[in-house]
Amino acid sequence: MTPTSTLTQSILHRPTHLFESYVFDLDGTLYLGDELLPGAAHLIAALRDLGRRVVFCSNNPTRAPQQYADKLTSLGIPAQVSDVITTSMTTVRWLAEHASESKIFVIGEQPLKDSISAAGLELSEDPREIDVVVASYDRGFDYRKLKIAFEALSVYRRAILVSTNPDRFCPLPGGFGDPDAAAVTAAIEASAGVVAVAQMGKPSTFMFETISALTGIDPATTLVIGDRLTTDIAMGVNAGTSTALVLTGESTLDDVDRAEPEGRPTYIVESVDDLLPVRSTRSAG
Repeated sequence: MTPTSTLTQSILHRPTHLFESYVFDLDGTLYLGDELLPGAAHLIAALRDLGRRVVFCSNNPTRAPQQYADKLTSLGIPAQVSDVITTSMTTVRWLAEHASESKIFVIGEQPLKDSISAAGLELSEDPREIDVVVASYDRGFDYRKLKIAFEALSVYRRAILVSTNPDRFCPLPGGFGDPDAAAVTAAIEASAGVVAVAQMGKPSTFMFETISALTGIDPATTLVIGDRLTTDIAMGVNAGTSTALVLTGESTLDDVDRAEPEGRPTYIVESVDDLLPVRSTRSAG
């Protein structure tokens, strides 16, 4: 995927000052597959040396937060589990607030199910008693799961549908990707004739509210960094933060040109290595 175009009107524009906090997307921003992207380790180390808060945020619930922390550490970016926020965490938070006594059917992978069970929420595959269907990124999605969701939502008409995230695909090395939660959600909506009532990942404000609640960061002094206009950048815009689009993943400069003005990033850089101001200081502007 080429990040530039001869037809583009947008130009690269790096930050001119430091922020108090930085929220980083992972896939396509700091790494791709099992390869760290150029400059990522240097940037995170520099920000920490300057006393800035660094948070990692992913829409992908197929790994537990500790697994993300371990992966970052193994790639050269030391991370603690407290540095990582994922849609498994926001989904658990939403369910605990809105469906704590409900029986939940999860179309998702084991880390998401484990997170929901660990929170004391009850899982079920009986469509006659299911109250909430959770649609997520599930590489084991099959007709059996679709039928359970269909019956809970459309036959017994007692359940609601929620989604962990709206991503169409999960990026993989080589420019390819796996169908993500949006595909699973769309199949359920089409068959059951319903619409998901909530989604817990970027770009929802619920995701940033969770980040802020768990880390204490202030949107007014935060920069959100990611490779997707429709999720990473949109979350920052919705939350009132500054935003930076990196051209190492999905979105391109042409995509920025086609976006509505209010949905465009504050900054555009080739890679995360360009996020440090040319002359970094120890105080945020």
